[in-house]
Amino acid sequence: MSDSAASAAAALLDRIQAPQGSGRDIPDAATRETIGRAPVHSVAELDDAVARAKAAQPAWEALGHEKRIELLLAAADAIDANAEGLAYLLSREQGKPLNGPNARFEVGACSAWLRTNAATVLEPQVIVDDETLHAELVYKAAGVVAAIGPWNWPMMITTWQIGPSLRMGNTVVAKPSEYTPLSALALLAVMNEVLPPDVLVGISGDREVGARLASHPDIAKVMFTGSTATGRKIIESSAGNLARLTLELGGNDAGIVLPGTDAKTIAQDLFWGAFINTGQTCAALKRLYVHDSVYDDVVDALAEIAASVPIGNGLDENNVLGPLQNKAQFDIVSRLVEDAKARGGRVVTGGEAAPELGELFYRPTIVADIGNDAALVQEEQFGPALPVIRYSDVDEAFGWANGVDVGLGASVWSSDPDAAREAASRMQSGTVWINSHGGLHPMVPFGGVKSSGYGLEFGVEGLKSVAVTQVVSGPGRKKG
Repeated sequence: MSDSAASAAAALLDRIQAPQGSGRDIPDAATRETIGRAPVHSVAELDDAVARAKAAQPAWEALGHEKRIELLLAAADAIDANAEGLAYLLSREQGKPLNGPNARFEVGACSAWLRTNAATVLEPQVIVDDETLHAELVYKAAGVVAAIGPWNWPMMITTWQIGPSLRMGNTVVAKPSEYTPLSALALLAVMNEVLPPDVLVGISGDREVGARLASHPDIAKVMFTGSTATGRKIIESSAGNLARLTLELGGNDAGIVLPGTDAKTIAQDLFWGAFINTGQTCAALKRLYVHDSVYDDVVDALAEIAASVPIGNGLDENNVLGPLQNKAQFDIVSRLVEDAKARGGRVVTGGEAAPELGELFYRPTIVADIGNDAALVQEEQFGPALPVIRYSDVDEAFGWANGVDVGLGASVWSSDPDAAREAASRMQSGTVWINSHGGLHPMVPFGGVKSSGYGLEFGVEGLKSVAVTQVVSGPGRKKG
């Protein structure tokens, strides 16, 4: 990483961080040194932010789709122009390395998603069109959208929330996670170089501020990505204002490797499906069920990759795995792996912290010969530890895979396309991937079932989710 990128990141920090002597120190995920100071806004400041966004919304909607598209594309250009500085800041704050499917990838995804939001067309839907009646369903801006983001992909997921919202004529008040506020605020600052004032407002505060945002009477829509527990609280908070909700909550994604699948062919995709962002991804592969006939081959192939993948400080261009982002998550991973050991699980590789790398580093871990009832299987680890469960009866494997109260993503792995399609239909999740896991496309809808939330993002369905519908009904049009 060049000195110019570090300088660009420092310039971004100067624009967003709290004045000296105020705010809250934010540590580097790898070194634990202070990066900068996040503003700590009050509830009164949040109320002011919402008021400004509400006042700006009618004029923003009145610009029309064509002008908003133009401005979204300009925002995407601004992100690309600041990409290295944003990636540098993101790598330090979140911990993900620059290379691989990590910091540079995430920043690039932000501009790519904005361009897709700009290009996506949502036409009115003609419901009835005959000589007696012409009725159309049209989509209009909801008003002010609250975008509450997570710490694992703070820039990309924030973009998923604000891009379609702005495209449809809403204004947005965005609150980043308390763990990674600087990355998201820097992204907003870059976008605001080209957007009109108060169309996109960032707010940084504690849980009290987040609760007020979800319950605010002038918020028409809440978009939240995070834990199921917090999602339930947002549902409760939004009861008073009846805000519409899109909730992408916790997942414990299962993958099933069917009999006869070649382990070497799928090993790389299996590994990155589980260990992308050091396992800190909602739709990462978190439980892998492998048929007895290929079990040992799959375990050995995964262990070989896990033992050789470069891990360390994200600013080192050679690394592709980094630390856990925060101590709370590090402790969860440690507890679950220790419990797996106590239950007789076989640690094939990893299974311990890597203190020589830093306080929050944990070695990529494959745990084999573990029962389905182990905590590492039943709880979402959200880190670099994958349990691999042996099965001999396919029906039992589906029962285990579907036996948790979450359903964000799932995958099936097979050399037989027909068998894979049939297996996919049996999985209880919002998305099922075949011979891959976790890949997302800006035009393909994404959302969970069960306690993984509700509502769809991306593509046409994503635009609909941040709009309100209106039926326009009138006399039929004479034909001929």
